[in-house]
Amino acid sequence: MTFQFNFTIEDHLEDELTSLGDGALALDSSKESSVSERQKGTHRDKKCSTEQFDLLQDHLWEHKSAGNAGAPQDTDSSLNAANSSSSLEPHEKQPCFRVAKEHAMPKDLKKVLENKVIETLPGLQHMNISVVKTILLKENFPGENIISKSFSSHSDLITGVYEGGLKIWECTFDLLAYFTKAKVKFAGKKVLDLGCGSGLLGIMAFKGGAKEIHFQDYNSVVIDEVTLPNVVANSTSEDEENDVNKPDVKRCRKSKVAQELCKFRFFSGEWSEFCKLLLSSEKLFEKYDLILTSETIYNPDYYGPLHQTFLSLLDKNGRVLLASKAHYFGVGGGTHLFQKFVEERNVFEMRTLEIIDEGLKRFLIEMNFKYPS
Repeated sequence: MTFQFNFTIEDHLEDELTSLGDGALALDSSKESSVSERQKGTHRDKKCSTEQFDLLQDHLWEHKSAGNAGAPQDTDSSLNAANSSSSLEPHEKQPCFRVAKEHAMPKDLKKVLENKVIETLPGLQHMNISVVKTILLKENFPGENIISKSFSSHSDLITGVYEGGLKIWECTFDLLAYFTKAKVKFAGKKVLDLGCGSGLLGIMAFKGGAKEIHFQDYNSVVIDEVTLPNVVANSTSEDEENDVNKPDVKRCRKSKVAQELCKFRFFSGEWSEFCKLLLSSEKLFEKYDLILTSETIYNPDYYGPLHQTFLSLLDKNGRVLLASKAHYFGVGGGTHLFQKFVEERNVFEMRTLEIIDEGLKRFLIEMNFKYPS
């Protein structure tokens, strides 16, 4: 059964979450967590513990160096030179990394939405993440054990284990608002939602007429339990509202939904591994016209793989739209540090599209190749 509300229910789940086991914490809503971070400067634990490294099912390895784990080199000579310079990381020691894989679209779309609570935003639907977390905790979900680790570590960010995909971060809403305000054109474009989490940026691109949309998140459970259901909900909702009982109309509707769902591909894994997966395919890879990403520059150790991902996967005439804070409490990354990193490599132009929230200074950034020809 699928339930639909236009309000959050985290407060009603708080007591239940607290009793779910050792180390489980009451779950705050995204908005409440954001307020807490701004007011208290909450320190997010970024260390991989011995236990976290020992998860065989998580496919974690020691990341020996940025150069060894970087994405495959671009064949263009001017970009090859940039690749060598991009291996100069601000921190030589890299966090652990996860092998990339592609996730197939399930055949039974109704099952994807089973036991999900759907909330609404203007023009969008999304799963209530608190309910997803609660169900996964109760069912002892196999594979990645990121939810209990998130609760026990008091953090939505655990380097190499869980990278925050089970939360809609505030800069995502900033970028969604910018799409409307700036009338960003998606029609006919190939789009990547990088570090997608709930996938709302990519879903908005789909609704704007993008020809192909790919979603990538570090954690496979995020893709399976949040991103995929969100895409299905937003791809089928209009047809369900116009549901009729005529068999021929139903067949046409199913055909239309199937055609729409063919536009999507889903991936999990670390960025350099994701690049390898795409570029090692026997089929020629068509690069992205637009890469959308929100709050992915909180850790300076990831700047090299992120920069390399843009370099390897972005079309020469494409652009990156990035939303981020000026600073992340207890982590050390942020917009200014990343901008310095990019400038030193002299591959991309960066310009500020908008500054939001004078206190926290959330930025919307556009990136383009300096030398696209």
